Amino acid sequence: MAASPHSPNSTFRRLRGQHSPAEFAALVRRAAKEIGETVSCDARYIGRVESGEIRCPNYAYERVFLHMFPGRTLADLGFSPRESVRGRSGRRAPLSLPLHRSPSSAKESDVLRRAFMAGGSATVAAATLSLTLLGDTRRLPSRAGESEAAAVEDAVRQIRLLDDRHGADALYRRASEPLRTAYALLDAGATRQSTEDRLHSGAGELAVSVGWLAHDSGRFDDARSHYAEALATARVARDAGLEAHAFSNMAFLARDCGRSREAVRAAQAGRRAARSLGSPRLLSLLALREAGGWAGLADRKACEEALTRAHTEFSRGKSDADPEWMSFFGQAELESLEARCWSALGEHARAARHARRAADLQDPHFARNVALYTAELAGDLARAGAPDEAAWAGGRVLDLLAEVQSTRIRSMLAKTAGTLIPHQRSPRVAAFLTRHVTV
Repeated sequence: MAASPHSPNSTFRRLRGQHSPAEFAALVRRAAKEIGETVSCDARYIGRVESGEIRCPNYAYERVFLHMFPGRTLADLGFSPRESVRGRSGRRAPLSLPLHRSPSSAKESDVLRRAFMAGGSATVAAATLSLTLLGDTRRLPSRAGESEAAAVEDAVRQIRLLDDRHGADALYRRASEPLRTAYALLDAGATRQSTEDRLHSGAGELAVSVGWLAHDSGRFDDARSHYAEALATARVARDAGLEAHAFSNMAFLARDCGRSREAVRAAQAGRRAARSLGSPRLLSLLALREAGGWAGLADRKACEEALTRAHTEFSRGKSDADPEWMSFFGQAELESLEARCWSALGEHARAARHARRAADLQDPHFARNVALYTAELAGDLARAGAPDEAAWAGGRVLDLLAEVQSTRIRSMLAKTAGTLIPHQRSPRVAAFLTRHVTV
């Protein structure tokens, strides 16, 4: 990222105190939840505030910061007056690509965003996404600047945020347009090299995010294409972090498609790309991806070796070098990925123990992951010979599917229902099967 032309926000830096940027970002997200707000704050955002790049936060962050520091104004936190930053309207569309919309369009987007936050339905989420992310390639600037690069980065964060809340099904097609716009911006060129570097990274991360939406909604061919596009972008830009991310997702996709050896090779390629990045957590995730491939090949010894590496790297803790996209990877995700390994090796009771820990540890804010881990638990319990417990877990998933739209989770639950059919004399199992058919 280029150095900010603005003065650093030393006031905000003092307020952070002894917390690392990542730790402070976690406090911001926690404060947002306390007031029913939604922000995707991370260490990079805190860095942009402290460098002076973000001279005034958007309205959501404003509410969160004033909640964290009661009795203070934005000026007391080191920010500039909104009118001096945004212009007379005081409003900027944070995710539009490009950044040219009519006032009525901006107003409509804000109304739908508030409706989404209040109602939480996936339908409104999709509408919000369509208004805030859709770009018009006919109105692209002749050369991309910092605002366009920032818009691409914000689009990635918004997609991840909505996916965490609602799953991929309602979002995938809406997210394809900003991806096309991002690559059109890249093709148009940038005003300076630092901006072009940001555009390469942002477009590549956007390709991974859209690929994930395709992956989670069962569109495996589309996902493979998007991941390959991200990998090509990484290679052109010589971006090792993006390359490792693309390989990680490609390994995950290969495993889901039954191409276990390809999963192993992609995970190993990702590990080679990640070696110089200084992120033990990234190496841990890639080791888990590799373990999943070995489990699919029924190679227990290689799987256990990869799992040991994953735990060793994970135990080294978080690092400032951890990529922003890895915010989902904590103890819960580690337990989940290990559960899938034991399930693939046929040890379903052991898998169920890890899946249960994953579901218990997951922050309820990430509704999609809670549903995913609980669906894994239901499947493992059913195959481990605990049909009543499996039916209970399946019922929890059905509750969550009122808000989460994920073809992958529904497919997992359908397999569990099929496994439970021989046990339908149990009242709990019968009730689950009846409800599953109805839903």
